[in-house]
Amino acid sequence: MEFDAVLLARIQFAANISFHILFPTITIGLAWVLFYFRVRFTLSGDEAWEYAYNFWVKVFALTFALGVVSGITMSFQFGTNWPGFMERAGNIAGPLLGYEVLTAFFLEASFLGIMLFGKQRVSNRTHLVATFLVAFGTSLSAFWILALNSWMQTPQGYSLQDGQFFAESWMQIIFNPSFPYRMVHMLLASLLTSAFLIAGVSAWRVRRGVDGPATWRVLRTGVWLAAAAIPLQILAGDLHGLNTLQHQPEKIAAMEAVWDTERGAPFTLLGLPDEEQRVTHLALRIPYAASLILTHRADGEVRGLNDFDTHPPVAPLFWSFRVMLGVGMLMLLVSWWGAWTLWRRREPGRLLLGALSAMTFSGWVATLAGWYVTEIGRQPWIVSGLLSTAEVAADHPEATLAGTLFGYIGLYLFLLYSYIHALRYLSTKPARSLAMLPQNRPGAAQEASS
Repeated sequence: MEFDAVLLARIQFAANISFHILFPTITIGLAWVLFYFRVRFTLSGDEAWEYAYNFWVKVFALTFALGVVSGITMSFQFGTNWPGFMERAGNIAGPLLGYEVLTAFFLEASFLGIMLFGKQRVSNRTHLVATFLVAFGTSLSAFWILALNSWMQTPQGYSLQDGQFFAESWMQIIFNPSFPYRMVHMLLASLLTSAFLIAGVSAWRVRRGVDGPATWRVLRTGVWLAAAAIPLQILAGDLHGLNTLQHQPEKIAAMEAVWDTERGAPFTLLGLPDEEQRVTHLALRIPYAASLILTHRADGEVRGLNDFDTHPPVAPLFWSFRVMLGVGMLMLLVSWWGAWTLWRRREPGRLLLGALSAMTFSGWVATLAGWYVTEIGRQPWIVSGLLSTAEVAADHPEATLAGTLFGYIGLYLFLLYSYIHALRYLSTKPARSLAMLPQNRPGAAQEASS
């Protein structure tokens, strides 16, 4: 593979967004979990929920800070590496990004201060409202970012004048054909990421013997949230797939490594796609399954890559989709195993606690794989079918791009290590003051009422 300037710029942006998306994926879901903790404390007066809130709001603040820093770096790359994008599509991208800052980021940043430092200075009701507004702000931020990203995937509501995009209908731009599916898919991904994070960290604390007064309640919250969200995510993914088949069939063909249009197409579990020979080597297939999944009919037609003049690279999409699918199945099994154990009023054993601990960052893996499918699957276009990636890339020397790429990767690996180390440090600190009351253990008499 030849690493030209455009490919190096793409890899550099991919490194930035891969690091950045890890943190909003947590904060979007965790903010609503914190609001739930606050509501439970307000309604019950049980200090265990207050303890849970105080512990996890620190994690939220750390995650939010890294998300802001990495987001600023990523936004600079629009000017440094992709100036043509804002020149050609800035009339649409600029306002949407501006709305995200004005309506969402300022809301989050303002009320985060009350969440972190206002508990002893404002009433509990005000603190509860502040937590809600931060949670609402994180979701509103996702709304605007996904509106822009979805428009780049399925553009509508625009006009082209002298090569520039102009808005004709903001309603059509924002609520473009793929936006509702991407929005739901991302919000559920964030809830799942947060659910497995809090369940995994809680399970790890139990195994280390440093569980606090709310650890078991947080673990139960994570398990039940994951068990409820994963079936919804599977349904949302199926609907999203049907939408993608309609609007971006070449992306689906690359995901499934379908070379020739056929009815009753098999689903390839594993294989080695070969774009030069237009074949998948060592393919392990399930007959008719691809047509059944994609069209909901065993004899449904699936268009092949040979029908398209341009299509995205096959191997990255093929493997990214299967990583996302595989991790999703693990999430389903582990969360339902945990929910079944808790429903039977049993305390999770070491095997289940170990599985939850191992799945702590599974949401990150699934989210990254899903975003690779989304973003690589749009290539070679930056605005699907209208504006190519090569047209908007800056003309930088390859050596400059390679040097900054390695610098970014080195910095991000250091920051990621520091984040996980800080999370581990917070998780290993023993409980401070509240006694580990019997009702905080699974199966206790008061648990039903709590």
